[in-house]
Amino acid sequence: MLSWQHNARTVSIWTVTGRMKNVAYTGSPDQLKAVATLPVGESDLVHRDDMWFLYATVEIHEAELIDPDGFLGVDMGIANIAYDSDGTRYAGTRLNGYRRRQLRLRKRLQAKDTKSARRLLARRRRKEARHAANVNHSIAKSIVTEAARTGRGIAVEDLTGIRGRVRLRKPQRVTLSSWSFHQLGSFLAYKARRAGVPLVEVDPRYTSQTCSRCGHRDKRNRPDQETFHCRSCGVVVHADHNAALNIAQRGVEGWGAVNRPHAA
Repeated sequence: MLSWQHNARTVSIWTVTGRMKNVAYTGSPDQLKAVATLPVGESDLVHRDDMWFLYATVEIHEAELIDPDGFLGVDMGIANIAYDSDGTRYAGTRLNGYRRRQLRLRKRLQAKDTKSARRLLARRRRKEARHAANVNHSIAKSIVTEAARTGRGIAVEDLTGIRGRVRLRKPQRVTLSSWSFHQLGSFLAYKARRAGVPLVEVDPRYTSQTCSRCGHRDKRNRPDQETFHCRSCGVVVHADHNAALNIAQRGVEGWGAVNRPHAA
């Protein structure tokens, strides 16, 4: 149980030993504005890493969905966390290098197997989680901002069960498991809702094997991880860009099916 003093930026909290008054709090400018101007719901007080965090929920009015003029397709993968149908690449080589360094550090600490090493492992795990969340927030914000600016919706792959479906070599399996695609998808979903941008999930099957120009599907269309070379029309494009274009088209088709008037 607590009460807020927004002008002083303090909070009064009722504890088992009595009420604590004038406890200062802080946050990002958007968070402080939301707490001060919007209805505040349930709050949780959390102790983590020798720090105290006050999690406050606020009621935000959901924006009305726009009528999209096309869709921005987003392909999620290992070499690039995201690649959209406009050709924008998000978090590729630099981030993969960071993850490889963290993996090497984890292996060293695990090999020591001491109390201090286990403590450092736990601290590093939380640091990596914060880093991943920050990158996913930045990617999701950029994608939603571009979709809203151009009046389009967002189409993403339905990645449910991706870890069980994909067949990869051991190093790639480690990389796949080390990144939260579900978190990125959830960030995209809630940011899109707040901006009034429609978001649809599409069937991911064969998006990487099908030509976005002529529709020809063939396993041989993708000779390596980065290259897509259509065996029918001859188009050559980055493989992730080609997949994102297919996802965007499926988004248009899926949105049209959902919004098509029912005929008896």
